[in-house]
Amino acid sequence: MPIRLPLPLALLFLALLTACADRAPVSPPPAPEPTTQARTFTQTGKASFYARRHHGQRTANGEIHDQTAMVAAHRSLAFGTQVRVTNLDNGKQVTVRINDRGPFRRGRIIDLSRAAAQALGMIEQGVVRVRIEADL
Repeated sequence: MPIRLPLPLALLFLALLTACADRAPVSPPPAPEPTTQARTFTQTGKASFYARRHHGQRTANGEIHDQTAMVAAHRSLAFGTQVRVTNLDNGKQVTVRINDRGPFRRGRIIDLSRAAAQALGMIEQGVVRVRIEADL
């Protein structure tokens, strides 16, 4: 004689059995592919350098400006960004760290410390055409 269970009890028994059954593992979504290519910021325009009177003054990021350091001002690059500056007249290059905002003269894209300007050979001209590049 078969065992007869009331319908609600039979459904509960069936639910318990299926809850214990093995389930197929769910695989996580694939991880995004790492990018091997860094974004590079490039800009071409005119560079100038800080006047001596700015030595010892506070910069936009709170540092004291040192005309012997390899630093520069840019309008939008993040503070701390390393920027390669190339003098397009003579091919000389220098790497500077952005620590200030500026320049605020029309047509200029970067203001360099005196040491960076000397390394680029631009002290006599004052303003030269440059290309700046930074990996973001």
